[in-house]
Amino acid sequence: MRKLITGLLAAVALQSALAAPLPEVTVYKDPDCGCCTEWVKHMQESGFQVKQVNTRAMDVERQRFGVPPHLASCHTAKVGGYTVEGHVPASAVKKMLAEKPSVRGLTIPGMPANAPGMGPHIVGALKVYTLPKAGESSRLYSVE
Repeated sequence: MRKLITGLLAAVALQSALAAPLPEVTVYKDPDCGCCTEWVKHMQESGFQVKQVNTRAMDVERQRFGVPPHLASCHTAKVGGYTVEGHVPASAVKKMLAEKPSVRGLTIPGMPANAPGMGPHIVGALKVYTLPKAGESSRLYSVE
């Protein structure tokens, strides 16, 4: 009986964790950037609430959030204590939030044509990299 109750409590806890709402995404973007707006739509369609902060000082925002120039893209977001740089698919963001890796965040450097917000997303073709903490190197996180 004790094992049954323990198992039921564990199942309820797991269900609660899975049903927990996704954290809000705050995205910093140029007000004239159409691809950033399309990425916001992608995130919203994937279940995220998104707050948009329009700014023409993206270099300042990237520096504030610790994004090195070689890993930069066109917009920067904060979600669940992590930084997300560029057109990272929602699936990779959700994976990061679930796994809680010890990194600053995720990035897809540049503006690949097949990334969410840039054009049709070709699943399995996007390399997502980590935004490393100070003194560490970026590494491949996933292929989405």
